[in-house]
Amino acid sequence: MYAFVDRPVDSLCNGGRFLLWAMRGWVATAERGRCPPQMLFRGFAAVDAQGALPDFHVAMALLGGDAVETLLLAPMPCLQISEDEAILLGLWRDFSLESHANARETLALMAEGDSVGPIAKAMGAAINKLVAAGFDMSALAAGTMTHQESSK
Repeated sequence: MYAFVDRPVDSLCNGGRFLLWAMRGWVATAERGRCPPQMLFRGFAAVDAQGALPDFHVAMALLGGDAVETLLLAPMPCLQISEDEAILLGLWRDFSLESHANARETLALMAEGDSVGPIAKAMGAAINKLVAAGFDMSALAAGTMTHQESSK
């Protein structure tokens, strides 16, 4: 978490920026009463990651519905990573490193007990599908980095 909190969004690797965009977009769409997968589909499809969208949606829906405390994500144009976003990015990082025990421990503090397993399964599957789509999640695992351009 501390690798991400209060950092500039553009210090994230491409995969981290994509996840942050998707999380903020999911929350903003759900708050407006719209269907997050429908609204995010074009963005996921544009980077050939549409296969990750269902698992991403399940993870976010369970985190949103079964969280012990309401997760607060910054609005889309915010240039800094908020505390709750940093926690979530840390979870995505742990799943990218296959550090499931660490991720489950964090999830157990965030969500009701019965939800931890399904959230972990969905986050792990989403990360695996993002990697299969070409995202280099090892850069997310490194924490922050200088902005880079790439196809994904």
